[in-house]
Amino acid sequence: MSHPNRSRVYSGGPWERVVGYSRATRVGDQIFVSGSTAMKDGQLVGKDDPAAQARQTLETIESALIASGSSLGDVVRYRIYLTRIQDWEAVAPVFAEAFGDVHPAGTLVAVAALIHPDLLIEVEVDAIAGSAGPVD
Repeated sequence: MSHPNRSRVYSGGPWERVVGYSRATRVGDQIFVSGSTAMKDGQLVGKDDPAAQARQTLETIESALIASGSSLGDVVRYRIYLTRIQDWEAVAPVFAEAFGDVHPAGTLVAVAALIHPDLLIEVEVDAIAGSAGPVD
């Protein structure tokens, strides 16, 4: 049985129903966005281009946050998974631009593989709705 304060967002991604997850789940003011990749409408965006994949991944995440009543400004933590650690230099500026002055806690690690062989990056975020605003 679902919690009365729990809501879910689905993006229609190919693995949501197969694996049994939602793109984002909100409980109260907390929002948890599942690992997101550069797949859009079932197609990979940015083959062999880590920065392009990072941008698409963040667009997917931003859409899920907006649908959950939040924004990138409410992100308090992100986790970046790269299949090639050297790609950090290409994706770092994309994240710096997306998160501006927000500066959430972050993790970046290399992993052996992702669910599709051409995926270079997967990202998950946690947000607290309404927490964006002046930062000290």
